[in-house]
Amino acid sequence: MNSLYYFAILIVPTIILGIWAQNRVSSAYKKWSQVSSRGGIRGYEAADAVMRSAGITDVQIVEIPGHLTDHYDPMHKRLALSSENYRGSSLAALGVAAHEAGHAIQHKVGYKALQLRMSLIPITNFASSLLPFVIIGGFFFGMFGLIKLGVLVYLVLTIFQLVTLPVEFDASRRAKLQLAGLGIISEDEKKGVAETLTAAGWTYVAAFVSTLANLVYLLLLSRR
Repeated sequence: MNSLYYFAILIVPTIILGIWAQNRVSSAYKKWSQVSSRGGIRGYEAADAVMRSAGITDVQIVEIPGHLTDHYDPMHKRLALSSENYRGSSLAALGVAAHEAGHAIQHKVGYKALQLRMSLIPITNFASSLLPFVIIGGFFFGMFGLIKLGVLVYLVLTIFQLVTLPVEFDASRRAKLQLAGLGIISEDEKKGVAETLTAAGWTYVAAFVSTLANLVYLLLLSRR
């Protein structure tokens, strides 16, 4: 079997899955960002309420530019929300804000998967910096040494993406529970939050499947 066959059965399907996942999260976010919550609470207020309910008062909530650039930085205890989610009061904005607050709760309680992901960040960043050399050298010039390097790079990335899955799913679970438990959303508003977070979760699944497929692809090439 040649490399084109491996590429067709391993890489192409993951590209399609990635596109589908991105379209799904974009569609869900667009849909529910147009539905305002009855309480009118803004994203940063929801994130603050969720964290305070868990006894967290030392995390800074900041507004950042960009679309869906929201993230929690455990190293600096900084919860960053894109403007549309920081200032917005839509069900999508509340879901995203509470999700990031869920990461802050994970950090406070010492959630093992989050701790493991944090410990993997340095080596993952280093592996990611080698990707251009792996792609250019390994795929276009067929350099065997770079293919073996690519195996190591994608092994690191696959492990990181695998660890990321429970971290993200758990943060979404906490977000839905906290928003409802604190009365920030009502029973019939749960659907909008759930659909937004479920769609976002598929992007992490797609990322894991993609890195795993690339790892298997390079392993097969290295054994030829």
